[in-house]
Amino acid sequence: MITASQLTIEIGHRALVRDASFMVATGEKVGLVGRNGTGKSTLISVLVDEPDEEVRHIGELKIIGTVGYLPQVPSPQGLGLDPSGFSHVLSARGLDSLDDQLNKARRAMSEDPTSEAIERFSSLEEEYRELGGYEAESVMARLADGLGLRQDLLFEDITSLSGGQRRRVDLVRLLFQAPEIMILDEPTNHLDVSAKRWLMDELATFNGTMLVISHDLELLDRSIDKVINLSDGRLTEYKGNYSTFTTRLAEDQALRAKASAQEDKEIKRLSELADSMRGQTAKRAKTAKSLDRRADRIKGNRTEVHKVEKKVRLKLPTPLRSGDIPIEVNGVSVSYGSNTVLNRVQIHAGRGDRIAVVGKNGAGKSSLLRCLAGVQDPTKGTIGFGPNVTLGYFAQEHEQIDLDARSLDNIDDSVLTQEAERRALLGSFGLTGAAMEQDAGSLSGGERAKLGLAMLSAGQANLLILDEPTNNLDPASVEAVGVMFSRWEGTIIVVSHEPAFVEALDPTHCLRLPEERFDFWRDEDIDVVAMR
Repeated sequence: MITASQLTIEIGHRALVRDASFMVATGEKVGLVGRNGTGKSTLISVLVDEPDEEVRHIGELKIIGTVGYLPQVPSPQGLGLDPSGFSHVLSARGLDSLDDQLNKARRAMSEDPTSEAIERFSSLEEEYRELGGYEAESVMARLADGLGLRQDLLFEDITSLSGGQRRRVDLVRLLFQAPEIMILDEPTNHLDVSAKRWLMDELATFNGTMLVISHDLELLDRSIDKVINLSDGRLTEYKGNYSTFTTRLAEDQALRAKASAQEDKEIKRLSELADSMRGQTAKRAKTAKSLDRRADRIKGNRTEVHKVEKKVRLKLPTPLRSGDIPIEVNGVSVSYGSNTVLNRVQIHAGRGDRIAVVGKNGAGKSSLLRCLAGVQDPTKGTIGFGPNVTLGYFAQEHEQIDLDARSLDNIDDSVLTQEAERRALLGSFGLTGAAMEQDAGSLSGGERAKLGLAMLSAGQANLLILDEPTNNLDPASVEAVGVMFSRWEGTIIVVSHEPAFVEALDPTHCLRLPEERFDFWRDEDIDVVAMR
C-alpha cells in the first residue's frame, strides 16, 4: 500500500505538487499520467526516497510492503557487485552479495573444516536456497526470452549494452525481484511490439500493487484499474483504465465549465439586482446587502475549472540551403572486436529527404548514427558531406546536454544572442520559466527531450541526425514532433521505435537493418519501426 497526505513537492521556484493526498491500495494497479514536465518522475523519486538534491518536499508518505523500482534513467554501472547484467539482476534479491559470501565460506570450509566454518557455510547456503539462488538462472532465462533479450547478454558488461538491451536487463531485474509493490517509470521505452505484449501480459497477471508512469496507451489500458492524473499541481483519481479516464476527464471538464458559467451568470444577476436597490429605501438597501452576501458565498465556493491542455504545436526555423547531396555514406562497417554490427551500409541522401533507419535491437542503428554524427569512427567506409551542410545531432541518452548547466545555458547564444530569444525558444517547446532555470540534470526525461530539440533549433542545422527523439514524450508531443519534422525543409536521418512519430514524419526513404537495404519508403516498413 502507498499513501500520501498533504504532499507538496517543489524544485527550484517551481511547485510540482501542492497539498495533495492519494492512496494506492494493496493489489491496485494505478497509472500516474500527465503531460511532460508536470512532475510525475519527481513524485516517483520522492516515493522511493531517491529525489534529486534540488527537490524539496513536505507531507506524510507511507509505503507498506517490499518495493521494486524501475527508474526512467538506469544506474550507469548497475547495482551488482560487478558490472555484469547477471550481477545486476541478482542484486534485486541480494543474491550477488550472498553468492560472494557463500563462495568465500566454501573456500574457508575447504581449507579448514571446523564446525564453525561448516555451520557458517550451511547457514549461508540455506539462505541462498530460500531466496531462489539455485533457480535464478532458469528464472532469468525465462524473463530474458519473454523480453526478447539474448541470454548471453546478461553476462556482458552493462556499459556495453544498447539502450534497448539495458532496458530489458532492468526489467528482468525488477521481475526477478518479485516485490510486493512495483513502481515503474516508462517500462516500455525501447521495447519492440512482441516484448511490449509479453510485458503487458506479465504485469496484468502480477498479483501485487503497481504504480506506473507510461505514455504507452495500450499498456495503460491493459494493465491498470485506476488513474491518478497530475495536472497543474493537483492529483485527481479516476477509477478504470486510461480510456475510461480520458472520457471521464472530458465529461468532468465539461460539467465544471457549465457549472462555472452558471455561477458567473448568477453572480452577475445578484450583483446587478443589488446595485439597482442601493440608495433607495432602508428596506431595499438591506435587501441589497443580502444579495451581496449571496453573491459572495457563490464566489467563495466557485467550481474550479481545470485548465484544458493545449494542443502541442512545435516549429523549427527554416534552415539555410545545403547542397543537393547533403550526405553520402559509402560502405560503412562497424565492428566491436569480432562482432560486426554494420556491414557496407550505403546511403545517398538528397536535400529535404527524411530517412528512417529501422531494424531489430542490436542491428547497429545507434552505432550508425554515432558515425554519421562524428561521435565515433566507422571501422570501414567513408562518410561525405556536401557543401553548406551544418550538422545537428540528437543523442538517444541526451549526451549533448550539459546536465550541470541550466536549461537556458544549454541553448547556443551565438545565433540567439538575446536571452529573451532563448527563453522564447524554450517556451515554444513547452519548457516553462521555472524549468528554464533548473539544472538540466533535474529535468524529467520528457523535458530533456524537449530541451534537446530546442538546442537543435537554436543551432540552425540543415542536416539532423536523430536517435530516438521522442523517448519519454507524452502522446501529444510525439505526434507534434513528427509533424514538426515533416514540415521542416532540411534533411533528416532518424532512428525511432515510435510508429505514431514515424507516420507523422512521413519518411521519403528507409534504411532497413541488418539487410543494409536503402530504398524509397514503403508502407510495410512501418511494421519494422517498433522492432527494437
